Amino acid sequence: MIGYVTVGTSDLERAARFYDPLAAELGVGRMMEFDSFIAWGDADGAPGIAATMPFDGKPASVGNGTMVALEAKDRAQVQRLYDIALANGGSDEGAPGPRGEPDDNGLVFYAAYFRDPDGNKLNAFLMDKVA
Repeated sequence: MIGYVTVGTSDLERAARFYDPLAAELGVGRMMEFDSFIAWGDADGAPGIAATMPFDGKPASVGNGTMVALEAKDRAQVQRLYDIALANGGSDEGAPGPRGEPDDNGLVFYAAYFRDPDGNKLNAFLMDKVA
């Protein structure tokens, strides 16, 4: 359903320094790049993420309640993505851990929350068996 998600940035080089290592951890790289826009993902049609300077020339801003979720393969990758984000100019919004109660299948939502250097909120998550 989702083709890609775009977040605004006021500094494309800084955004690239933040998103390049996150994308690498997720096994993808840059798939499209222009002077004011970089997209990360792969060519198989899976959803990707892009950072862009706003087309209208106004300052980039974040949406209240807006968040991009990055699906991780396991809890260790959630931790790595969180660590990578913080090491590359991101800020903490919630350390890795389970959120809520397990569902009827014994799966729990496991996530870490962080912001990129422009203030866009992201999380790394998976549905995992209760440990």
